[in-house]
Amino acid sequence: MIEKVRSADGTEIAFERSGTGPVVVLVSGATCTRHSDAPHAELLSERFTVLNYDRRGRGDSGDTEPYAPQREIEDLAAVIAAGDGPACVLGFSSGAAIALDAAAAGVPIDKLALWEAPFSVDDPEAPARAREEIAEIQSLLAEGRHGDVVAQFFMKTGMPESVVAQMRQQPWWQGIERIAHTLVYDYTFMADGLVPERYAALETPTLVLGGGESHGFLELAVQATAKAVPGADLRIVAGQNHGVQAEALAPIVTEFFAT
Repeated sequence: MIEKVRSADGTEIAFERSGTGPVVVLVSGATCTRHSDAPHAELLSERFTVLNYDRRGRGDSGDTEPYAPQREIEDLAAVIAAGDGPACVLGFSSGAAIALDAAAAGVPIDKLALWEAPFSVDDPEAPARAREEIAEIQSLLAEGRHGDVVAQFFMKTGMPESVVAQMRQQPWWQGIERIAHTLVYDYTFMADGLVPERYAALETPTLVLGGGESHGFLELAVQATAKAVPGADLRIVAGQNHGVQAEALAPIVTEFFAT
């Protein structure tokens, strides 16, 4: 059953509640809705009350303009409040960065589990590249080329063009096209792409997670995130990449949140 809660700016944020026990909130990454994280919600709900929400502009949630990164933090805070907070939070990719920023802003979060927040490390060109990518996405959206926006995003993350071409033929591709505009939100939230210095003041118990098959900038990003958060634990999950499987992640997150 879909529930809705109003965020600070009045936007309705849709979520599903499952399971019983301490509250865990899932925060999805780019091009994802709550349906993308449903396998994680299903396994975690065996031990917790899981709130799995659509970020603004996606699925059944509203999308009030203008967008600002602060809205993402307010949305997460509203969902946590709907669970009578505080809560543990599991964030994926850019959702992990949202979870970190929310904790840094004082949102009541007991523990953080973070899957591969896509920060840039030792890359002086990252800020300029982020601005260029936002401009490119906005240009393609203005031309109505939503599919190209998503395709280029996937290829820039390392996915082969041939694989993306096959994906574009799948029936679910249209669903991703419908939320292509939210890629601007993800890029805007990540700002210059660098790990914010404000994380050094965090006191929230944090587990930073990465896949053993994730290489390049994601591998560096995971290590940098763990170093940036005082006392954070780092765990590399063998055989997993950025699209981590729920069966591999749930036991680790369950153990961390339950202790």
